[in-house]
Amino acid sequence: MADIHPTAVIAEGARIAEDAAIGPFCVIGPAVEIGAGVRLISHVVVDGITSIGDGTVVYPFASLGHRPQDLKYKGEPSRLVIGRRNQIREHVTMNPGTEGGGMVTRVGNDCLFMVGAHVAHDCTVGDNAILVNNATLAGHVVVGEYAVLGGLSAIHQFVRVGRHVMVGGMTGVENDVIPYATVTGNRAHLSGLNLVGLKRRGFSREDIHELRNAYRLLFAPEGTMAERLEEVAIQFRDVAPVVEILDFIRADSSRAICQPKLETV
Repeated sequence: MADIHPTAVIAEGARIAEDAAIGPFCVIGPAVEIGAGVRLISHVVVDGITSIGDGTVVYPFASLGHRPQDLKYKGEPSRLVIGRRNQIREHVTMNPGTEGGGMVTRVGNDCLFMVGAHVAHDCTVGDNAILVNNATLAGHVVVGEYAVLGGLSAIHQFVRVGRHVMVGGMTGVENDVIPYATVTGNRAHLSGLNLVGLKRRGFSREDIHELRNAYRLLFAPEGTMAERLEEVAIQFRDVAPVVEILDFIRADSSRAICQPKLETV
């Protein structure tokens, strides 16, 4: 039987795994599903059609699954799906999807959401992502695996943040960020590759070397972006991380690609 504190309020219909732990003053809505080994420390509110995957820990005053902050939302039965083994710290907020965005907000496995992070409606967050304190995602944002979003950073709606990206603290990201990159600045600009992250993730020296060469060519001042894309595709066609960057750039998106800062004389 689940370990439920007597001060917790559990609505009829909520499904809670037998080995879950619901701490003091938590409130659980009727359409919530809580997986095996989940711990809600205290004062956590989970509502809406929300599922929390096995082994996830949620800290005090987090709010998960409440109505999206989208004026177009009309009460449609959208969902919030949170994966396994996530750490959701104090005051984190996550909203379900909307009809205009596929009806689901999805969080992967093994992520860390630090104090005050926000995941808006219709976002997708990949496995092992980290949102540092007060990092915020607007609606329809896609965050790739192993991405790290620095403290007080803000991601514009519909932006894609590629895998293994590092977003600097206090950075506003208005455009798509290619995989393996670092972005910084009041309005984000590419500041190179996430070399520290790549080394920590075990990328080979050869792959990192090839990525650096491809990056320099891709954002060289000569030629058009289309011409440089074609040249990189030919020279690095057998380098999987580079091919991933090219596919990312060529994919449909409503946002432009984030570029390096222009040098001023």
